[in-house]
Amino acid sequence: EVQLVESGGGLVQPGGSLRLSCAASGFTFDDYAMSWVRQAPGKGLELVSAISWNGGSTYYAESMKGRFTISKDNAKNTVYLQMSSRKSEDTPEYYCSRGWGPGWGSYYYWGPGAPVTVFS
Repeated sequence: EVQLVESGGGLVQPGGSLRLSCAASGFTFDDYAMSWVRQAPGKGLELVSAISWNGGSTYYAESMKGRFTISKDNAKNTVYLQMSSRKSEDTPEYYCSRGWGPGWGSYYYWGPGAPVTVFS
């Protein structure tokens, strides 16, 4: 059974940093790209970042470039999202998902989510 479990969410002040982790199990982690997706209340899904199976390729949404860093540790079956210089609009719930598009239909497995709140 495929399982994805996020951790590391919580409260952070504007300009602060936070690292999310996603522990994966139930599949050969080395073989898959991984993505971080977020969703603000009442809004649609937004692809935040993605990383290829071997970490050789990465993607960042425009507003995250230079502030977020995605990494993948195949030895630990874990994907990370380091978030720095947090802004108030970075508050949504963050989800880990297996794969990297194309289209939302290809994201079949999701974690339960990690809430992140930016407060001042």
